[in-house]
Amino acid sequence: MPRSVLSRCARLTQQVPLESVRSTKHGVHRGMSSVTIPPPACMLRPLEVPFRYLFGPGPSNVPPRILAAGGRPIIGHMHSEMFGIMNDIKKGIQYAFQTSNNMTLAMSGSGHTAMECAVFNIVEPGESVLVAINGIWGERVAEIAERMGAKVHTLFKTPGGHFTNAEIEQALAKHKPVLFFLTHGESSAGLVHPMDGVGDICHKYNCLLLVDSVASLGAAPLLMDQQNIDILYTGSQKALNAPPGTAPVSFSERYLTKLCFRYHHTGPVSGFFALRESLAILAEMGLENSWSHHTEIAEYLWKGLEDLGLKLFIKDKDLRLPSVTTIAIPEGYDWKELLAYIMKHHRIEFTGGLGPSVGMVLRIGLMGYNCNKANAAMALAALEDALKQCRKSKA
Repeated sequence: MPRSVLSRCARLTQQVPLESVRSTKHGVHRGMSSVTIPPPACMLRPLEVPFRYLFGPGPSNVPPRILAAGGRPIIGHMHSEMFGIMNDIKKGIQYAFQTSNNMTLAMSGSGHTAMECAVFNIVEPGESVLVAINGIWGERVAEIAERMGAKVHTLFKTPGGHFTNAEIEQALAKHKPVLFFLTHGESSAGLVHPMDGVGDICHKYNCLLLVDSVASLGAAPLLMDQQNIDILYTGSQKALNAPPGTAPVSFSERYLTKLCFRYHHTGPVSGFFALRESLAILAEMGLENSWSHHTEIAEYLWKGLEDLGLKLFIKDKDLRLPSVTTIAIPEGYDWKELLAYIMKHHRIEFTGGLGPSVGMVLRIGLMGYNCNKANAAMALAALEDALKQCRKSKA
């Protein structure tokens, strides 16, 4: 069709939005609109979002500075200024991860997106993969690898358990995988996994190490290069306090021998603005200060919980995830009733378990912007109130 006709049709379509336009052998035909579904009433009302204290495992409340950054005017994702912002993000991630890896970037999507990216770009059908499962995130990686046709082998512990280096080495020697997955911050159980020596063992067996730090980055020590981690990813919505939707990830040179990247899509520009600001806040505070601050507030919370007569799910203090505390469900209580009461009367979100830890724990998350003694005291007061007011069975 000639360009002039196309332009004329485009103008005609814009001029008669309530009519359908179609071409016939006799020219352009105008008919009545075929729209039969009216605008939904809910879309004719203004958006209403309640304020809540997000003291669960994430997302966390977003500080005003990061909200303001996300509200800045949009620019094109291929503009030179955007390239500068993305380079800032790269440097911020390199600092947060403690890596000099050149292939360091933020992906569009949640931490789960980065998880899938790492597995899909390294594992071929029929290759051996070893997955450490001590909560839901290992289960997810095992499922992804299985669907890809990999030969998946697992190391298994019940929620709250961790793996010794000897157990890991034994499994690596037996299965000879191309990839080993381990969760650093297992938020479903509230456990932070020891990382020292794991990367060295993996490299001894010519295996790449993939680590999930979605719930732990910025809250617990993690050193990508020093600990010989090949692929590390996190999410924006936990201790980084940005809105959900961007996922920092970094790949070592060893990983890049099998990796293939290409132009994919328009990135979430506003999300990148927010992530850039969250990484700036972390840099201003300093990683070590952030780690020690999360530990200090977590220990304050742990003592308060024990003073209420509650039992912490992770017995070993050194294995507790500072950003997400897990409490054994108090005997005789309906955990769902406790959570509903706290939400209704205190506007505070706590959560139950996730995946294999459902029915085992309550989870309280104090991370980043939310990580302070005032919020910890508020959480303790709400929980104490719920324990007094909610029904307790006689059993």
